[in-house]
Amino acid sequence: MDKLAKNAWPTGLAPDATMCGEGQRAAVMASYGIDVLTGDSELTEIVRFAARLCDAPIALVSLVEQERQRFVAREGLEETETPRDVSFCAHTMLQAEQMVVTDATTDPRFADNALVTGPMHLRFYAGVPLVSEEGAPLGALCVIDRVARPDGLTDLQTEGMQVLAAAVMRRLRARRSNLESLRQLQISEERFRLLADSMPDIAFTCTDDGAFDYYNQRFYEYAGQGAGFHDGEASALVHEDDHDSAIEHWNRAREIGEPYQHEHRLRRADGKYRWMLVRALPLKDESGQIVRWSGTMTDIDDNRRLSDNRDLLARELSHRIKNIFAVVAGLVSIRARRHPEAAAFSEDLIAAIRTLGRAHDFVRPIEGVKGDSLTGLLNELMAPYADEGVRVAIAGDDCAIGHRAATPLALVFHELATNSAKYGSLSAPEGRISIHVDCSEGSETTQIAWRESGGPATQAGSEGFGSRLVQMAIEGQLNGSMERRFEPAGLEVDLTIPTASIHA
Repeated sequence: MDKLAKNAWPTGLAPDATMCGEGQRAAVMASYGIDVLTGDSELTEIVRFAARLCDAPIALVSLVEQERQRFVAREGLEETETPRDVSFCAHTMLQAEQMVVTDATTDPRFADNALVTGPMHLRFYAGVPLVSEEGAPLGALCVIDRVARPDGLTDLQTEGMQVLAAAVMRRLRARRSNLESLRQLQISEERFRLLADSMPDIAFTCTDDGAFDYYNQRFYEYAGQGAGFHDGEASALVHEDDHDSAIEHWNRAREIGEPYQHEHRLRRADGKYRWMLVRALPLKDESGQIVRWSGTMTDIDDNRRLSDNRDLLARELSHRIKNIFAVVAGLVSIRARRHPEAAAFSEDLIAAIRTLGRAHDFVRPIEGVKGDSLTGLLNELMAPYADEGVRVAIAGDDCAIGHRAATPLALVFHELATNSAKYGSLSAPEGRISIHVDCSEGSETTQIAWRESGGPATQAGSEGFGSRLVQMAIEGQLNGSMERRFEPAGLEVDLTIPTASIHA
């Protein structure tokens, strides 16, 4: 039994007495939308079959209002309504069972009825009450004849009328359910519009093919346009320098069915352009097909200008800091000339300062220098020793590094490379260095292996300032550990650093 049948008023039960008042009935009647129900094709088929089943010239679905009865489906009758005071169906709808009048001229209730004494010449009537789910009497499904029928209806006809009346009520319930669904949809849409119009952002929706079909009130206020603004016109508001990129990203998102996000400038009502962050999400059906898009445009112009100003300031500071490195290196060089005995130390110090300068360029990009990865930093630091990639090999995973980690990492590898150039593999023509990084996704630690080969035999020596500096950088700043081994093939260094420290 379907949902509609479960809601049906029980057959053979009289209407609920509390629902028989005209106020209650009018409210229920209105919920079926009978003003546009007249001529309903399904109800018309039912009355046609009822007329044939009962061999009657007239069959009607009559809904009884306070002052009249309306024939929303009729067969064999031109009239669409009659006054309620002559309605047979007004009597039927209050009954628990079918009402049959075999000869109206002999029935005291109808003998003087205008439908009996007048041109219609009604003699026989059989009607089944139509009762709403809550027990309100609505009207009747009836058949009428102009000649008396002493024998009434056959058992088959009686049962058939009951079945057809149930079909009428199913149709009316379906109609009522659809109207309620539409009403709820309208309420939902109205709530959505109220919510969307209260947003500070522009909201929009698109059809499955990407055509814009709705903007909230914020859009019309921003663009200075009236309702009915079309898709093609809206694209004309995008800045000409951003237009092709915006369309390209939009078409790609539609093709692959992924969320859309892009920044472009949009013309305001006063002719000025402001940066917008545009986001859109696809709405998909059960088969995964896109049926609609919905999205927002957020004004990010102030934030973008602030960010641009910060970037400008950062670039200026970067230049100034780089100049400081150069000045310090120059000062050390000048002082070293006065103290030849400190030449070796000054060269190491100047090299370290220059290494810090390269590390600074790496994490604070300026013109011509880009990157924020560990592999990128290693390539930058080892470039002077790489000899076109032959002498230094960097392999393994790559991972992002943060500003805090870049400087200590640069110091560590600068010291290792400097020592190798003086005493290790880089001091020999055939010497080689391999660096392997293991920072697989989800790992809590990053492993870095430094391996030297092809150089002179190495051996442990006393720990100097450089070694202590490396130890401090690894343990103090990066919270990691270092193991150093002097193997016959060359120096081996294993670094273990928390991945969180690498990203910091």
